[in-house]
Amino acid sequence: MAARATAGQAAPVTVRIQAGDFSLADEIAALTGGRTDIGAVVSFSGLCRDEGGRLATLELEHYPGMAERAIRAIAEQAVERFSLNGITAIHRHGAIAPGGNIVLVVAAAPHRQAAFDGAAFLMDFLKTDAPFWKKEHLKDGGAGEWVSAKDADDKAKARWAKARSRSE
Repeated sequence: MAARATAGQAAPVTVRIQAGDFSLADEIAALTGGRTDIGAVVSFSGLCRDEGGRLATLELEHYPGMAERAIRAIAEQAVERFSLNGITAIHRHGAIAPGGNIVLVVAAAPHRQAAFDGAAFLMDFLKTDAPFWKKEHLKDGGAGEWVSAKDADDKAKARWAKARSRSE
């Protein structure tokens, strides 16, 4: 049965880091099942790119315990800031082939803009604040590179310091 928030109770926050794949449909059902207070659900799925056909797998490592705490803190901020009815964040670790799922965020809210903003906020902070590392393994057998942080991710995160949600 899905976790339900009632008056005076915190909205459900689900955070998992796992090696196995996830199902978008199952996660939406778990977040929304039996709920009539939700008016919008927004999901984001991040997939492994093939980097122009050269990537065999992407290896994802994380700092166990710390990564979950970091994502939970971000998710709880999103719930508070955007008055979400609930949020789910799942991130995979291990070797992931091109086309495979890496990350899932599902945000539920009374109205669409809050759900969009909550999902974007969580992803923008997850990319910069959660302790994950990515290493490329190439099809030609060559040693892949550890993927560097991107300036664009820092800029995406910085926008939240300037702007409040349009739903607020």
